[in-house]
Amino acid sequence: MNFDSRQFLANVTQAPGVYRMLDTQGDTLYVGKAKRLKARLASYFRGALNTKTQAMVARIADIQVTVTRSEIEALLLEQTLIKELRPPYNVLLRDDKSYPFVFVSDRHPYPALEYKRARQRRDDGRYLGPYPSSGAVRESLSLMQKIFRIRNCEDSVFAHRTRPCLQYQIGRCSAPCVGYISEDDYRRDLEHAVMCLEGKSEAVTRELTEAMERASRELAFEEAARLRDQIQQLRQLQQRQFVDTEGGDADVFALASCPGALCISLLAVRQGRLLGARHYTPGNGLDLDAESLLGDFVSQYYLGQGREIPREVVTSHPLPDPDILESALGSQAGRRVRVTHRVRGHRSQWLELARTNAEQQLAGQLASQSELARRFAALRDALSLEAVPERLECFDISHSQGEATVASCVVFDQGGPRKSDYRRFNIEGVAAGDDYAAMHQALERRFRRLAEGEGTTPDILLVDGGKGQLNQAREVLAELGLAHIHLLGVAKGSTRKAGLETLFLETVDRTLDLDATSPALHLIQHVRDEAHRFAITGHRTRRDKARRRSSLEGIAGVGPKRRRELLRFFGGLQGVKQASREELARVPGISTALAENIHRALHG
Repeated sequence: MNFDSRQFLANVTQAPGVYRMLDTQGDTLYVGKAKRLKARLASYFRGALNTKTQAMVARIADIQVTVTRSEIEALLLEQTLIKELRPPYNVLLRDDKSYPFVFVSDRHPYPALEYKRARQRRDDGRYLGPYPSSGAVRESLSLMQKIFRIRNCEDSVFAHRTRPCLQYQIGRCSAPCVGYISEDDYRRDLEHAVMCLEGKSEAVTRELTEAMERASRELAFEEAARLRDQIQQLRQLQQRQFVDTEGGDADVFALASCPGALCISLLAVRQGRLLGARHYTPGNGLDLDAESLLGDFVSQYYLGQGREIPREVVTSHPLPDPDILESALGSQAGRRVRVTHRVRGHRSQWLELARTNAEQQLAGQLASQSELARRFAALRDALSLEAVPERLECFDISHSQGEATVASCVVFDQGGPRKSDYRRFNIEGVAAGDDYAAMHQALERRFRRLAEGEGTTPDILLVDGGKGQLNQAREVLAELGLAHIHLLGVAKGSTRKAGLETLFLETVDRTLDLDATSPALHLIQHVRDEAHRFAITGHRTRRDKARRRSSLEGIAGVGPKRRRELLRFFGGLQGVKQASREELARVPGISTALAENIHRALHG
């Protein structure tokens, strides 16, 4: 089956990340990174491509996407995957170089910041990095030497110097080789440089700022200007992914689910560096809750499989009996293993990234052509239709105790959500909280235009609600001569749990019983949930806009200037509301007739 690029691109995120193009055998053709995944991937299917790219695109059977938090992380992950998978179309980036680091020795009294391509076990010191490129390392080292005057010479050269070199003359070194700076002062400058490379530059920047202000007060303007330039350069320090720490080994599991589908994403982090993500879609035949399902998955993933067990396992949901799992994993690994779902700092960022990947993967799974076709076919069978329905519309109502009522209409076809056909209706002129009247108004506004020949007729109309909402839909369709449209009411069960809905088919006396595992029910739930989400989003936007709107807006004759005068004269809106007609007329620019209109508008 040919790869459906249009369907795929409709559900790809705009976030940064890495993508893998796979052939029909599941082998990786190409690994790439993107600052905006959707825009980058769309470029492969639009416009003119060279012969090589066309040949690769013709072989694509699937595209796997991993979301990252930044383009830097995407670059590092891309390099890792290329080295591991050796894709045939990654020619320019196929090399065996490892990531560059910055090394700080603990043995030398005046250590230098050294560039190193790989870690060495025998080195006695600290490694900072990894960095995305050698250029990033050299730029960072140059900046540190310029700001803190850290030496960059070899130890052999340092040991035989008898006078300062050119670096000292141009202000790039403090000449520790000839004793121009004490060991303590040099160590202080070195620690400041290391703090900047670790991303802890705010404290250093504050010190430089204080020094700049002090120099300015002492009229040393040239020194103040130099410090100002250093502060600006320091804030432009090259970004890096993470600094290696001993506690930076973790596997992060996140579960995302919806009726009929679930996905567990695993992010592997080693030495603070994201190595990659994998996605799993285990079955859930026993309908376990998320915590139990994730606990079973993690146990089966490690125990008895011979897989590497990291020092920490982070999960999106609290697992049942985490202490027992910790003991079992620790026994197999021969050391302590921590299992937790409560994390902070960079671990919380890893967990959020895993959740994003799981949700993105689940969205792609739900929107896959084969899954949608299966669900639409199941709905045809459940409703005993002659043909597979081509268009579903669902309506829902959202409000807060009658305030800012909004109705939503979402549209699904056999390609998934058809968002260009989504509509919202601001409900006016009905009693607060009257969902039946609101549903009647929204349906009438939508289908009156259809009766006049505008728009596309749905095969099935879903109404989120019980018998009352369904009756309103029947009444509207009958009035407009559209009774041939199939009607389906979706009422939540008493516990509001997915799978326990009551489905009314055409009339309130005829119900449709579907098993909780039915693909047809999953499609109905998916459409209903999307209508609910779209209605809530519209309601909140309208409500927030109304609450930010002044009561004076909308009064004829009261523009921005007069509103400003009223508020200034009475000290605020409350004072305007408490003012009498005579007091309002005292405001400059407000006539007696206009004061009467304002008072009437504010007090009904």
